[in-house]
Amino acid sequence: MTDETGETNETDETERTTPMASHAPFDLLYSETEEELRSAVRALLADRCDAASVLARAETDRPHDPELWRTLAGGIGAAGLLVPEKLGGQGASHREAAVVLEELGRAVAPAPYLTSAVLATEILLGCDTTSAEVAGLLAEVAAGARVCVPAVPLTLAPGAPLPSGVRDGGGGVLTGSVGPVADAVAADVLLVLADTGLYAVPAASVTLVRAVPLDLTRPLATVELDGATGTRLGDPATARAAVAGALLSGAGLLASEQLGLAEWCLTETVAHVRGRHQFNRPVGSFQALKHRLARLWLDVASARAAARAAADALATGSPDAPLTVAVAQAYCSGVAVRAAEECVQLHGGIGMTWEHPAHLYLKRAKADALALGSAGHHRTLVADFAELPAP
Repeated sequence: MTDETGETNETDETERTTPMASHAPFDLLYSETEEELRSAVRALLADRCDAASVLARAETDRPHDPELWRTLAGGIGAAGLLVPEKLGGQGASHREAAVVLEELGRAVAPAPYLTSAVLATEILLGCDTTSAEVAGLLAEVAAGARVCVPAVPLTLAPGAPLPSGVRDGGGGVLTGSVGPVADAVAADVLLVLADTGLYAVPAASVTLVRAVPLDLTRPLATVELDGATGTRLGDPATARAAVAGALLSGAGLLASEQLGLAEWCLTETVAHVRGRHQFNRPVGSFQALKHRLARLWLDVASARAAARAAADALATGSPDAPLTVAVAQAYCSGVAVRAAEECVQLHGGIGMTWEHPAHLYLKRAKADALALGSAGHHRTLVADFAELPAP
């Protein structure tokens, strides 16, 4: 580009090109296979995970439904979507896993899918899959026979320093503690990052100190290891790289859960204001509410694009995946919270009651906003990427 004097301008358009501009556009559309998977998962959740059931379980010490998980994981095969067929999985991709998470978010389902089928699976795939221990555990997780949960704080963000509070006293005898760990109460196996590598530790051999979570459908606990013996799955370098990769995938796919949650809140709120009458007319006919819901619809549509871009980037191994994931989390996190808040407020007094499921969605949205990095953390990452020179 030249200025008025005819000299070259230092801020050439090519220099201002973002890192994403040189790569093929993301595929944001759903395939026929993905829609069929959505239909199967939605039908299962409609039958087994209605609001009344979720509320009833949320008030107990065991919010997860083991039968629902076995059907979702083993019957539908959702737990093995990220696992290659040769290792006992479905050989699908992050796009299909994202569809499952959308539906789980829409139903605010109390299932350890994000922790077991995504985070733990990605960690295991980052280890040596020719190892009998790793391959065997992957196959069991993919089949839904065992729930495997990474013993890392749920708030840990991609790129953040990994926890270093667990020590190997020799022979895989571990001591230390880590938390808050999501879904540890539902785990059969915990993946523990210690100073000497990654270990698979039977959940029965550790002590869980339960916390009171904001989101009752995703229980939290501190994992205390006092001489628990684990099976070593990888050396320190491999373990840390695997955990870092899993956090990136988890953050990207969490955006799809937030998307599903926001879509339910929008749909439910529109249906309510259409049927609710004041002054002999539907509440939804008031101009102020029309504007609020129209803006929310635009927010959800944009969140869908961001979440789908993140899933596609992860599925294709795009070099832009870290940036795309950061964008998705920076945006979808806030949209989910706004959608849930609007749902509660526009339902009026009904939305404030314990019996109405709106509070479950608000709590899940708020908890998700802190999981795997806050929106502020991801906005900082986006800003850092924007300052990188063009490739």
